[in-house]
Amino acid sequence: MGKPKMKSNRAAAKRFKVTGSGRIKRAHAYHGHLLTSKSAKRKRNLRKSAIMAGSDVARAKKMLAGG
Repeated sequence: MGKPKMKSNRAAAKRFKVTGSGRIKRAHAYHGHLLTSKSAKRKRNLRKSAIMAGSDVARAKKMLAGG
């Protein structure tokens, strides 16, 4: 009998996506509420995806490893 499969962290799987080159895409924070005080430019830029900071990548990949 082999080792049982690891389960990926479902919360992380819904939030992050691994790109073809192995980098991790994420969404910007601060785009959920209190949007009237933020400029249109700022809200427009928050809609775009971002690449996760290098210092967080190892933790995120560990959470996504089950998938």
